[in-house]
Amino acid sequence: MSDIQKSEYRIAACQCGTVSLELTGKPIVAATCYCHSCQQAGHAFEALSGAPAVVGADGGTPYVLMRKDRLAWLSGSDRLSEHRLKPESPTRRFVARCCNAPIALEFTKGHWLSVYSDRIAAEARPAAEMRTIVGDRPAGVDLPDDIPNYRTPSGRFLWRLLKAWAAMGFRAPPIEATKGFAR
Repeated sequence: MSDIQKSEYRIAACQCGTVSLELTGKPIVAATCYCHSCQQAGHAFEALSGAPAVVGADGGTPYVLMRKDRLAWLSGSDRLSEHRLKPESPTRRFVARCCNAPIALEFTKGHWLSVYSDRIAAEARPAAEMRTIVGDRPAGVDLPDDIPNYRTPSGRFLWRLLKAWAAMGFRAPPIEATKGFAR
């Protein structure tokens, strides 16, 4: 594999390795989200027995956003549970029941999957390019200016999502791992 191919091929896995997901191609964006929903869900996951940390000390949750057509469950999709903050929420999070590791977040009407960055091996994990919804960060948290800090989803962020969607022919394929999900 060439260096370019290696940088565009990643495996995301739960902490025990039972659940794994192949990510191919360039990510849409690597970002850290500070929204209240990501904080609430992340803290709930962290309270599960043996679960890894999800939310950083600054209140942010790092993700790598991937096109849904560039994902393939390699193993353990039958070991995933679906978590929604509210039953009617269009956002669902996938958690590996084997080790309580959150794997990804899906906006069900969208064309991308947000993979928790820490589920990708450090040597293959892209660095965050921006912080988003920083207006929701915990009180008293000051963020460095090493990457852009956006109070709301920025035009740059939305443009990247739109470009990826156009490249997919404006399709939003379903995530097929839902067979066997515990709800």
